[in-house]
This record gives sequence, structure tokens and C-alpha cells, in this order.
Amino acid sequence: MSSRTVIRGGLVITASDEIHADVLIEDTRIAALASPGSQNWSADRTIDATGRYVIPGGVDAHTHMELPFGGTHASDTFETGTRAAAWGGTTTIVDFAVQSVGTTLREGLDAWHAKAEGNCAIDYAFHMIVSDVNEETLKEMDLLIEEGVTSFKQFMAYPGVFYSDDGQILRAMQRAAGNGGLIMMHAENGIAIDVLVEQALARGETDPRHHGEVRKALLEAEATHRAIRLAQVAGAPLYVVHVSAAEAVAELARARDDGLNVFGETCPQYLFLSTDNLAEPGFEGAKYVCSTPLRPREHQARLWQGLRTNDLQVVSTDHCPFCFTGQKELGRGDFSKIPNGLPGVENRMDLLHQAVVDGHISRRRWIEIACAAPARMFGLYPKKGTITPGADADVVIYDPHAEQVMSAATHHMNVDYSAYEGKRVTGRVETVLSRGEPVIDQREYTGRAGHGVFTPRSTCQYLN
Repeated sequence: MSSRTVIRGGLVITASDEIHADVLIEDTRIAALASPGSQNWSADRTIDATGRYVIPGGVDAHTHMELPFGGTHASDTFETGTRAAAWGGTTTIVDFAVQSVGTTLREGLDAWHAKAEGNCAIDYAFHMIVSDVNEETLKEMDLLIEEGVTSFKQFMAYPGVFYSDDGQILRAMQRAAGNGGLIMMHAENGIAIDVLVEQALARGETDPRHHGEVRKALLEAEATHRAIRLAQVAGAPLYVVHVSAAEAVAELARARDDGLNVFGETCPQYLFLSTDNLAEPGFEGAKYVCSTPLRPREHQARLWQGLRTNDLQVVSTDHCPFCFTGQKELGRGDFSKIPNGLPGVENRMDLLHQAVVDGHISRRRWIEIACAAPARMFGLYPKKGTITPGADADVVIYDPHAEQVMSAATHHMNVDYSAYEGKRVTGRVETVLSRGEPVIDQREYTGRAGHGVFTPRSTCQYLN
């Protein structure tokens, strides 16, 4: 049975255009756009978007639902996490399936399919974390690409867990150069950081703020530079995740100026939070422990500049929540045992709209870095990330004038604190459609677990 929805009177904003238009949705897809009031479309449902923005659903290309880490696991399940994402105007996530050392990529991917299938409120896709590079793993990369898992994450950090050495990284990059995959890199010099951690603890420096002090910006920049050069040797593209340091942005900018296919992502926490949060008294700073770490406030200006100049292309959340009680507290007396990660999947679209209000970025750039660029980067465009005939009807009606105060008391993420507690922002999601189906309807949740489906991806759409 077919259904038709018409959205009337809103300002449609995409990465390329702002137009007052009515939008016709037929079943799961956008069918047409027309001048306001020019078409007398019949519809089963009409949404009045007067005074509102009509924007594509957000694409969060970096989440970790149910991720095992440091003897515990992220507190959001695929069910709670995707519901919270929808509340925040995000309609697609790309999560990370994990290969553990000694297992195959297939075993890791199958485990994540089992966690997600039938539980998601919105559509989802997967990247693959490659922890064990060998001949079999390299062959499996080709097979995963055929199944729509087209990006592979490696870690220069976390020795003994996810860490890959330069030789393993080079081999994976060489494979990606041949099969069209995109290598994503956690760029921090984990070997050096482990030395600094050990030395800090030996000096009795155990508080959360020391997490930021040992994970030095220079070691992020060094690893970023090394990853870029390895990718250049392999002839492969590179995507550097959660860039937090001005010195790392400089490495990306230099590589891009040299014409290399190098891309960078940052996250809201690096744009809005700083080492001031890590230094909060008592053990409060533990709430803000993530890697790469929060940096001194002066790094923020360089990140915003990078977003404006396109040296950074994407803002994702790296959503990896751990409750303060019982999880973050594992690191009392030893910052190295604090689980690394922040909640944020529900806050990203609103924080970036606040950046528009604050004059950091334009409205179209907001949609570009939050919707269109991540969709293009990871082979989902124009199915996702835009409002155009034929695209999935992932549409958000956004009230740019509503004010809200971010708080754990009102958010929908399954975590007992907010990284943005008490922050006032202008702009709020009103209604969210996922493939034409209302998930949030006038600030009421109408979605359901199992509506979201696995979405295979093509390869990166930015490569020369």
C-alpha cells in the first residue's frame, strides 16, 4: 500500500541550496520539490513546516554502540543509541564492527550484525576495525567491500588491543589502494603515549586531567603525518578520525595542498569542550576522558577554520558512552583505567546549528559537514545526506528558533550524565522521518526497533 506525505512551507536546506519549497514523499523516497503552493498534491499526511527548516537527516559516520572497552562496554545499545540519534535529527549511523586479534573480519562483522539487526530505529551501516593484519584478513577486505562494508579502521594507539604497526598499516593501505576501500586512522603514537602514561602514574599523577597531558598534541600530529606518508607510499586515500589538535589539522592541510586524497573528521567535543572540563574538581573530569583527548581551548579556532576551509570535511560524534557511576569510576586513582568515550549522538545536529547561530559556519556548511559530506565520504550519497528526488525520505523538520538546555535529565542516550550539561542552544528537532516513516512526530517518539535496516555502501565518492 503506497503512502504520500507532503511537507509544506519550509526552507529546504541542503549542502548546495537554500530554497523555499514544498516536498512530496511517496512511500520511502522523495518524489518531487516544487515552489510553495504551486502543486496541489494529494497526500495521506501533510506537515506544515512554516517557519522551519526542512533538512536531510543527519549522517553520523562514527559511533560505537555496545563497544567492549577496558573491561566494560558502551552503555548505549543499538536500540537505545539509534533512538537517541533520531531524537537529535540523525537518521543514519555508521558504526564500527570489531575484529579481535586472532579472529577473522567475518566473525567480527557477523557479531555486529547480530547486535544491530532488528534493534535499530534508524538505518545503519558498518565500518570494519582491522586489528590483525595477515594474508587472510587482506583477502577478506575485498569480500567485505562487495558486501557494502567499504572502510577499514586501524589504530596507531592502544598497543595490545587494537594497535597496528607501520608494516601492518602499510599492507592494509596497499590492499585498499587496489580494492577501493578507505582506510580510517586513529592517529596517535600509542607506543610513546604508553611510556608517558607509565611515567605519570609513577609520579602519582592519577587524576583525569593527566589523561589529556600524556596524550600530547605533538604525538597526534606525528602519527597523522606518519599515516599520511604511509598512505602516500601505498597510493591509498586516508581518512583521519577525531582530529583534535591544531598541529594535526596543519598536517592534513599540508597534505591536501599537495593534492593527496587525505580527509579529516572532527567531533563536537573538540569544538565545544576543552581541557578545562578534564580538570573539573574531584573526579568529574573523568566524564570527559576520550581519545584523542580534549585539548586546550585555543585549539578550537583552528578546528573551526579547518571546517570552513574544508581541510576538515566531516563532523561525527565518536559516540561511545560510559556511565559515570560504575564505569568511568573504574579509573578512580588511575586515569589510564577510565573507559575512553563520550556520549554525543543526540547532540551533534543541535551543537552544529548553534555554530551557525554563533557565526562559525553557514547553514549550508552545517548540512554539508553533518549530512552530505559523511554520506559522500562513505558511499551513501545521494540515497542519504540530501533532499532530492530519488533520495531516501530521511527528513528533519527543524525549528531554528526553539531554545533548549542540554541535560542528562532530558536526553535519551542511555548514560547518566551529559557532556554538555546546562548548555543553552538555539534550535531543536521537531519531526523526523526515516524513509518516509515518522520516528519523531512533533517531539513525540513514534519509531520502533527494527525499522532501521542495514545499508550497504559504495566506495568513497570523493576520490579522484
